[in-house]
Amino acid sequence: MRVAAQTLLLGATTAALAQEQKILGNFGDAAQQPLGQVGDAVRNPLEHITEALGEMPAAAKGLWDEMSLLVPGFVEKAGNLISRPKSHTRKPDSEWDHVVRGADVQGMWTETDGVKHRKVDGPLEAYDLRVKSVDPLALGIDKVKQYSGYLDDNENDKHLFYWFFESRNDPKNDPVVLWLNGGPGCSSMMGLFMELGPSSVDKNGQPTFNQHSWNNNASVIFLDQPVNVGYSYSSSSVSNTVAASKDIYALLTLFFEQFPEYSEQPFHIFGESYAGHYIPVFASEILSHKNRNINLQSIGIGNGLTDPLTQYTQYRPMACGEGGYKSVLDPSECQSMDNSLPRCQSLLKACYNSESAWNCVPATIYCNNAMIGPYQRSGMNVYDIREVCKDRENLCYTETAWISDYLNQNKVMKALGAEVDDYSSCNTDVNRNFVFQGDWGKPFHRLVPDLLKQIPVLIYAGDADYICNWLGNKEWTEALEWTGKKDYNSVKLEDLSLENNAYGQVKSSGNFTFMRIYQAGHMVPYNQPAGSLDFFNRWIGGEWWRA
Repeated sequence: MRVAAQTLLLGATTAALAQEQKILGNFGDAAQQPLGQVGDAVRNPLEHITEALGEMPAAAKGLWDEMSLLVPGFVEKAGNLISRPKSHTRKPDSEWDHVVRGADVQGMWTETDGVKHRKVDGPLEAYDLRVKSVDPLALGIDKVKQYSGYLDDNENDKHLFYWFFESRNDPKNDPVVLWLNGGPGCSSMMGLFMELGPSSVDKNGQPTFNQHSWNNNASVIFLDQPVNVGYSYSSSSVSNTVAASKDIYALLTLFFEQFPEYSEQPFHIFGESYAGHYIPVFASEILSHKNRNINLQSIGIGNGLTDPLTQYTQYRPMACGEGGYKSVLDPSECQSMDNSLPRCQSLLKACYNSESAWNCVPATIYCNNAMIGPYQRSGMNVYDIREVCKDRENLCYTETAWISDYLNQNKVMKALGAEVDDYSSCNTDVNRNFVFQGDWGKPFHRLVPDLLKQIPVLIYAGDADYICNWLGNKEWTEALEWTGKKDYNSVKLEDLSLENNAYGQVKSSGNFTFMRIYQAGHMVPYNQPAGSLDFFNRWIGGEWWRA
């Protein structure tokens, strides 16, 4: 079994810090190495932090001293910045069906009426895209055309794995979608095999056809990002969302260069959980390039973490019976969360104001301990408030172990061209790097108003999720300052139905849409496969955003 017990709360925006005795400082092999160890010496953890974040500002010292009193072991936990490369063997270019050089693509020119234009812009010289045709018969996963491979950032030794499935319907005209799981640090192969891909994996390791796959009417790319997640690897690390956005732009640019038959079709980005951070940044990066071959039409975020300051106000209501399900906590625990909220908010405001890791790390640690910790200690599934977490070693879902075992088979890795020695669903090192570089608490919702001026934005949420609950997602969409705020907030939720049966609610105005999906946890397609395919098809068809 490849998923370690310590990854219990990964696969989403983790509550890693809420259960710090299990998550922080106890990561399998990492637990054998003293904090901050270099060679035979063991350094003070604060030295390790300073090396990673730079010199502590004088204004931050009081805050860190306070956190050390409020959260036992705070400095030691914050100093646990680890990033270890994954073991791998890179295959020669001759073993791939196609290799696209970024330098060649960036150098291409088009000509209109005698005027030359650069086909794409952006720093692509360091990037290559390697492509392998995947034989569907070899793995038994769907019958459609498939490609897998790596985006290579040769300058920084980063290699991102992707797997593309063509639409089952009309690939010449159907849109293309990029799917991203969250974590940060969890593989999108989980989304593929557990939620919306063409097959799931059963307990015997056999692929099972998914009739509700999102590639029924769209071609879908599943991407393992950032590096050192899933089949992706690097000798370095990516620990913030903005850095990862450059890789996404390069991947899509080179992919559509190799396969221009997909480049003119509408393109959408969908994802869940920490993708609430990723997607606004990735979309903004793409739209910043005037000359591009990426026809971005919309974005969709499911049960995402986008505006922590607003969303954290809804943890107590969700845990205490105000989200449509019975209370998980007793009144004293609910009161304790209410008492902790003002301090949490003040810390997050400081993070928002400075966007400095020296402010954002304490905010994340304090708020997760205060607002997520009480719920997690109840033993209930943070991804589904209706269930006890029965499989603590596998994100509360045994299916994650089945997926990991399947993707570690030699025949599967060979068919896909995987270059790592082993696959794991989530990488705890990557998760901690994002948390302890301050990325978690940052206000990425501030990018959404500008996106709304250019493309439609969908926010959807399964209403049984706790970790990125529907109350918080609805709250931040209504708090967002944008030109259409008044009109959007005046719209009431209406039934979202399939065959006259309501499976959720929707409100939409201008380019902004919110959906509440009934009886679904953090992973909406897992719990509501037919409903999720219905709203997905209706969304990419433009029902809520085309006049």
